[in-house]
Amino acid sequence: MSRTIIDIHILQTVPPSNLNRDDLGTPKTAVYGGVPRSRVSSQAWKRATRTAFKGLLDPAELGVRTKKVAELIGERIRELEEEMTAEESWELAKAVVEAGTGSKLLVPERKSKKDKEPADGTEEAAPQPPESKYLMFLSAQQRRGLAELAVEGRGDITAFLRVKENKDRARQIADTRHSVDIALFGRMVADGADINVDAAAQVAHALSVHKVENEWDYYTAVDDENAEEETGAGMIGAVEFNSATLYRYAALDVDRLADNLGQGLDEKADRVAPVRRAVEAFIRGFVSSLPTGKINAFAHHTPPDAVVVKLRETRPVSFVGAFEEPTMDESGSGHVRQASERLAEQIADVEEAFGEEAVATWVVRAGRNTAKLAEVGTPVTLDELVEDVGTAVAQRWDGTR
Repeated sequence: MSRTIIDIHILQTVPPSNLNRDDLGTPKTAVYGGVPRSRVSSQAWKRATRTAFKGLLDPAELGVRTKKVAELIGERIRELEEEMTAEESWELAKAVVEAGTGSKLLVPERKSKKDKEPADGTEEAAPQPPESKYLMFLSAQQRRGLAELAVEGRGDITAFLRVKENKDRARQIADTRHSVDIALFGRMVADGADINVDAAAQVAHALSVHKVENEWDYYTAVDDENAEEETGAGMIGAVEFNSATLYRYAALDVDRLADNLGQGLDEKADRVAPVRRAVEAFIRGFVSSLPTGKINAFAHHTPPDAVVVKLRETRPVSFVGAFEEPTMDESGSGHVRQASERLAEQIADVEEAFGEEAVATWVVRAGRNTAKLAEVGTPVTLDELVEDVGTAVAQRWDGTR
């Protein structure tokens, strides 16, 4: 049976910047083809893509990843039962989350003396909501369902959840009606592996197509209130940076995405609609997003130079091999032209040699240096790309697979 796979290949040049830094503040790097490359981790670009979803999708279609899950569900419980106290709602939320996910929620230790002591020295410090030990990813629909279940068992939540049918309902709520971001990027629940979600999207670490050496920016800050006769800076420091033309790659398994989403927000709705919305949001979000590390210092607001999207029926295919030999600066040219030519050649060679022809290919590009990629597929704008891929997915995936 044929599959529906979407591959996204992007060439993107960023000026001096520090998009994604390590624990020492240094831009991340990796050795590829025997030379150091600039690297932006897959996690950094997934985070940027998830952030972009906030402007592309309804909040009801998104999840929240947080340790404060009892507090969030408690808020929903109090919307359903207005007279309930915060403390009672937290206890109910704690019970249903533990039943649904298998995770333990505990009240965190107070971090400071101020937190531990009452403000006036006579009353106890304000109670704190319990938290999970690690970030928990739940959709808006899951949080709502757990809140409703908690209200149903309000009289004696412990006894209520001892009933196998009710505990199974909590488990089912936590494992269905996944949000778009959970369906795309997956979810790991350490204490409840049976409700893990396998990601439908895979994102590669972005690598520069050329050799990179990090540089240092030494800076000073002047005290605005300095007397004229005083000299010297009020503060000095240094920040590391580099600039690079990056090859970015992501693959989306549409069939897994559909399985993860299920019926989406409305159980009576056509299953194709949420799948199409998720595909379109992922393409636009991944293409347009940008990690914001040190963005105030460098303002690296650069869109991609070129985007190639392929719809396949067999398996994902990355073309990073085009850059195993790093591109080199040539007279009168940077790296984008050579990278575009390399990518176009790699696509043709790999697809011919291994029979990996795509069902359809679209190209979004800007500038004369990307001209070679115009031969790879159908030239479109970003808006047209999103619309065309969404239509192709809807036509191929009818909800019966």
